[in-house]
Amino acid sequence: MGTLGNQFILSRERRRFGRQCLFTDRNEMILSVQPSGRLRLKYILRNPINERTQLSEQYAASSVLTHNVTLDSHGLNHYEGGWNVKEVNIMDEESTMRYRKKVERDDSWGIEVNQLMHAAMDISSANNAVNIYEDFFVDLPEDLGRGISMKIAARGTHVFHDLWIPSRRLMTCEWLNNDPNQFLLFYSNRMSLTPDYTKQLNTLPDFGNDNPHAFYIWNLDDATRPAAHYDSRRVVRVAKVCLRDESYMVGGLQEGQVGFWLTENQGGPKSMCPLEACHREATTAICWVHSKLNTEFYSGSLDGSIKYWDTRDLLMPVHEVLAEPDPQTVQNRQDAHGVTFLEFEYTIPVRFIFCTDMGYLFVGNRKGTTPQDTIVAAYQLFAGPIRCVMRNPFFVKNFLVVGDWRVRIWSEEVKNCPSTFYFRRPNQLLSGAWSTGRCSLFCIGDNMGNLEFWDLLMSHKRPILTIKYKYAVTHLVFKPDGTMLTVSLANGDCLMLRLEEGMRSATNKEKSLMMSMFEREIQRCKLLEAREEEIKLKKRLTTIFLEEERKSREKLEAKKKKGQAKKEMEPKVEDEATIFLRMIESDSEFSKALLEFNEAMENVAIQRSKRTFAMERTVFEMHQPIP
Repeated sequence: MGTLGNQFILSRERRRFGRQCLFTDRNEMILSVQPSGRLRLKYILRNPINERTQLSEQYAASSVLTHNVTLDSHGLNHYEGGWNVKEVNIMDEESTMRYRKKVERDDSWGIEVNQLMHAAMDISSANNAVNIYEDFFVDLPEDLGRGISMKIAARGTHVFHDLWIPSRRLMTCEWLNNDPNQFLLFYSNRMSLTPDYTKQLNTLPDFGNDNPHAFYIWNLDDATRPAAHYDSRRVVRVAKVCLRDESYMVGGLQEGQVGFWLTENQGGPKSMCPLEACHREATTAICWVHSKLNTEFYSGSLDGSIKYWDTRDLLMPVHEVLAEPDPQTVQNRQDAHGVTFLEFEYTIPVRFIFCTDMGYLFVGNRKGTTPQDTIVAAYQLFAGPIRCVMRNPFFVKNFLVVGDWRVRIWSEEVKNCPSTFYFRRPNQLLSGAWSTGRCSLFCIGDNMGNLEFWDLLMSHKRPILTIKYKYAVTHLVFKPDGTMLTVSLANGDCLMLRLEEGMRSATNKEKSLMMSMFEREIQRCKLLEAREEEIKLKKRLTTIFLEEERKSREKLEAKKKKGQAKKEMEPKVEDEATIFLRMIESDSEFSKALLEFNEAMENVAIQRSKRTFAMERTVFEMHQPIP
């Protein structure tokens, strides 16, 4: 070793380098290891064939992130061939002529041409039957047959697993508008609410987050490591990112509180509402609403209250209303329904919709100050809780409502009719979503892991595509461009499905067909409403007529009874027979004589009944022979 011209020589003897390794064959036992029961209990049976490696520990010194490449298959029209490019220059006419004459001088050339002529004549005869150079159907539009032979399929491209084992329940997935490849996966760690809870195992400890209540923002190109994480000390039930300003995010906690996060800063919430101002039960629904600074939102809870908040001051809610079907000036919390979902559309800034666990859909007015003004209408659409409500991206007045075992497509223009379309499924439904690429396509997921795609223009009786999973489908959302579908499963996995061309692109006439279909169904519902009102009016008029008839009959009977009683109270006029009878009854001698006369008549009748008559036969009867 030399440094600046200085040298140092280290010498070592050969015998200190170590001896040569020699192997010998001996027939003797050197070591005996007896089996241990403790080691046997630690033995774990595993399948070495199937092993997850996506979230395994990284041993490489560097990591490489590759980009996805889209491959297309194209055909080639080969109209001339057979040239030996090594010997013949196809661009030189003389060279090709010499090669052609060389081939023609071959003995087998004539036989091959003779065989080829028969096949060529058959083909030419078939072609001569029609004009093969005529362009048919030129006058028809280009998109007339588009979509007829399109493939209807969905292919899984990515799988995002939870970082904690055992995995938490994946609640929602939300795409970010600023970056089309980033999305928020929200997990709810309800296992921590059990009394025997033990902290899960973190599979990515070097990420810098050791909170089991955290939720993450992922990048579509990297399924091994999240792009950002957000923490909470308590269990978070729901979280939403503001669509107008993605730097704001709010969430609802198990205790009923609401928190505010800044997506630019990772970690815990920036502010949290106090316990005295929060909901009485878990916060289950949140939606951002239109405001100048994008700081206002609604929150709903299972205690039946909907609170209006401003992120600049979470000490007290701005407004509060209870979800009562028949709101009164003084509301009663016992009559309120638990809120399960909140929905708001920025193009309709005055209205908002909230759904309850009793199957009711409420239409709210943001400008209302009293409960009667805030709750505009209430419709009972289901028998169980409503899981999801989503507006059609192309027709915002039409909703996809998912609850219990049914799917309804409801319109704001139909007031009293329950829905314009109705679909019933054998399993309980948990999620649903409209397609952002096609106005007629939507998908639903149930608790048995069935993912179904429905196209209203193709069939109203059966889905066009069904995909089966092992776990329940908790949430569905389409990418804003409509090319991919995000499927959230109950085991914590998030699957990305890439849709084929037939399921992500629409024809020019699809929107007009859907508009006419919605208008037809709305008109049908209005006719049914008019007919129902007519039947109700007829029934009401019939009831009124019967009631009036009953009252008139009662009045007539009362008048008759009154007249009869009046007649009975008036003194009666006696006739001559009555006067004569009264004179006889008042004369004692005449009564005595009449009594004696009656007794004498009775004695005569008795004596007559005791008389006997002797029946004597005549001479003729005595000598007549007896037959």
